[in-house]
Amino acid sequence: MPELPDIAAYISALEPRIIGQPLRRIRLASAFLLRTAQPPLASVEGRVVRELRRIGKRIVFSLDNDFWLALHLMIAGRLHWKPPEAKLGGRQNLAAFDFPNGSLLLTEAGSKRRASLHIFEGEENLRSIDPGGIDIFSSDINSFRAALTAENHTLKRALTDPRLISGVGNAYSDEILHAAQLSPITLTQKLEPNEWERLFTATRQTLELWINRLRTEAKAGFPEKVTAFRKDMAVHGRYGEPCPRCGEKVLRIRYADKETNYCARCQTGGKVLADRSLSRLLGSDWPRTLEELEALKRR
Repeated sequence: MPELPDIAAYISALEPRIIGQPLRRIRLASAFLLRTAQPPLASVEGRVVRELRRIGKRIVFSLDNDFWLALHLMIAGRLHWKPPEAKLGGRQNLAAFDFPNGSLLLTEAGSKRRASLHIFEGEENLRSIDPGGIDIFSSDINSFRAALTAENHTLKRALTDPRLISGVGNAYSDEILHAAQLSPITLTQKLEPNEWERLFTATRQTLELWINRLRTEAKAGFPEKVTAFRKDMAVHGRYGEPCPRCGEKVLRIRYADKETNYCARCQTGGKVLADRSLSRLLGSDWPRTLEELEALKRR
């Protein structure tokens, strides 16, 4: 799922292309994409784009006369900049937003249609889709701590809860926790003051690093390869590869269609976290330390 740095890159690429340009037409290949009935789709056609902003993981288009489009890409949605009036064919193409200088195409891989488009009249109505998470760059450590300790959750869950932190998902939470050298399963109400300092700093620095990196890439061309797995990441998507800090192999916890990647040496004091499926299979034989894990592999 595109997260804060990816959304920032999309916005940076779109601003010079569509700010000040009229949205001539919206072509829908999937009626399910549009989640609002009023105002109608035709009400925004012909209106000039005045601003782009982010709400959580949504890209928001501000149009003339206080009209707003909010686009959520979900897991598999991606944007592509094409020549004007680009064809809207193929199973993955969901919509085209036509401008005088080009068409913005929305695609979604897979068979599930989760991406969404909302249309609002009035900024007060736009706020209805804001989950309420704090902006890490306009917050201090006290508001950051207050948000994450409102309920006692694991750090992984707290960082990825859009009601608490805006724009962070599975990928960048892994990177943040590795940078902070904290376990993904540590409970928020158990953190010490120095650990809060590390977590706050790591959250800001990790997101800032990737925002700057992806924005720089977007200047060279429209971001066509938005992915949750990037070669320069420390742990996310790098299961079995060496940790860039200590060289130990990156481990993972798998659940449903997601996984958490971490370094046991750097983040959990050498403790191997239980993987739900494998720990059920192995039972009491599940390795608790890196040494036990290595011994199990040698059997």
